[in-house]
Amino acid sequence: MTTFERIKNLAKNQGKSLNTVEEELGYGKNVLYRLKTTNPSAERLQEIADYFGVSVDYLLGREDRDSLAEKHGIFAFDGEPVTDEEVEFLKSVLAAKRAAEKK
Repeated sequence: MTTFERIKNLAKNQGKSLNTVEEELGYGKNVLYRLKTTNPSAERLQEIADYFGVSVDYLLGREDRDSLAEKHGIFAFDGEPVTDEEVEFLKSVLAAKRAAEKK
């Protein structure tokens, strides 16, 4: 599966068109469609990955898991599914804790 196909599937899974995703990311018209024939910059890949809550490696086809929670093996907490946003929050809290411990 190509990077374009992965982005298209992620958009579809969220019930969004590629045009809507482009608008929400502040991209010009057909920027995402051009990924069929061109390679995006690292910065653009990171923006798209952050938008969908996936890793750049997922977009590039280097890993199959599209969920950060699934990638890190965290599926539920207190009986509720853990979202990718919650995983990112937990990572930032842990990073802050580790930084404080080094001081």
